[in-house]
Amino acid sequence: MKLDRVIPFAHQLLGKAVSNGEIAIDATMGNGHDTVFLATLVGDNGKVFSFDIQKDALHATKEKLTSQKLQDIVSLHLCGHEHIMEIVPSTYHGKVSGAIFNLGYLPGGDKSIVTKAETTIAAIEQLLQILSKEGVIVLVIYHGHPEGAIERDKLIAYVENIDQQKAHVLRYQFINGINNPPFIIAIEKR
Repeated sequence: MKLDRVIPFAHQLLGKAVSNGEIAIDATMGNGHDTVFLATLVGDNGKVFSFDIQKDALHATKEKLTSQKLQDIVSLHLCGHEHIMEIVPSTYHGKVSGAIFNLGYLPGGDKSIVTKAETTIAAIEQLLQILSKEGVIVLVIYHGHPEGAIERDKLIAYVENIDQQKAHVLRYQFINGINNPPFIIAIEKR
């Protein structure tokens, strides 16, 4: 297949936005894959802030980072992504070049604990304030469960109304897939 699948495309977008020495955010650390990816992008001179509300996510991410000797690059936070502005020091505001969300539930975890549109939108609004010019937010939307469909609809309604003078908004989706395949919404600050 020549078309990028959702996660490789998300990483491609972040790879264009985030460079060595910059600041990035994993808003839903999950099992740590995106946190590790972002840490490799920012390198030893950069910083990644990673958020999740589940201790299992934090432990899995910490293990992955330690095994790859990336733990000093990342600041892990056991709290929701709606607290980004409280956690990311003001010295980094305006300097965040990329952020990613994998919405839904923790793979292999408790499926009753899911992301919610209200906190995700609050986090996006905060990120739009602290992103650098041309900084990118990537939302990977998993909507194959009832709560995911609700979050999807609210997020689409929200991003469709972002002022085009403030940001470009992209939707990347395979439209003929079965079982509600995930898709991407990417927001680039102008």
